[in-house]
Amino acid sequence: MKKILIVEDDTAIAELERDYLEADGFAAHIAADGTKGLELAQKEAYDLLLLDVMLPGADGFQIVREVRKEKDIPILMVSARREDVDKIRGLGLGADDYIIKPFSPGELVARVKAHLTRYERLTGKNGGTKTTSLRSGDLEIRPEEHRVFVAEGEITLANKEFELLLFLAKNRGIVFSKDTLFERVWGFDAVGDTATVMVHINRLREKIEPEPSKPIYIETVWGAGYRFR
Repeated sequence: MKKILIVEDDTAIAELERDYLEADGFAAHIAADGTKGLELAQKEAYDLLLLDVMLPGADGFQIVREVRKEKDIPILMVSARREDVDKIRGLGLGADDYIIKPFSPGELVARVKAHLTRYERLTGKNGGTKTTSLRSGDLEIRPEEHRVFVAEGEITLANKEFELLLFLAKNRGIVFSKDTLFERVWGFDAVGDTATVMVHINRLREKIEPEPSKPIYIETVWGAGYRFR
């Protein structure tokens, strides 16, 4: 049974999320403030973190930053704040998804399941066939180990950064629009969520490109999208 930690100070919302997740076969635990949520996320073996942004104690951004220093489990941020800057900040810190309140509980459960499935596939925890290493210049991707190396030095990628890079590398030379990338990597309708893809592309370039302003791996095809060269 997959264990999910809900960090949410609104009791009604937290219990609704817990009830729907438990009805779908998950074990869901609630932390009502950021300080307790961070403590549990660091000490306990949770499979996914469902995290509100505005919290007493440590806020959601602080929790993402600290958890990402130690763990690569999927992190979904939930917030009533619709500003793009909050979404970009959360994704930039390493969150895998950013869900705007109000949302349907069914959609939330679907997103949780999709992120867990992709995480298991990428880390080889679902028993699937492993993929051999992919190389391009000084860049090496090892899907079976969930590791990336640039010029023999290992770099750390968040889950969605890794999955996006792997998807592009497996489809070398093919141009994908932002909407298509969101649908194929995140698995949801991409309308209105192109900022998510752009944030992750920029983060990847900062980590893998010798000169992020002059990318040699992930190329922008103006008016069309991105491709791996």
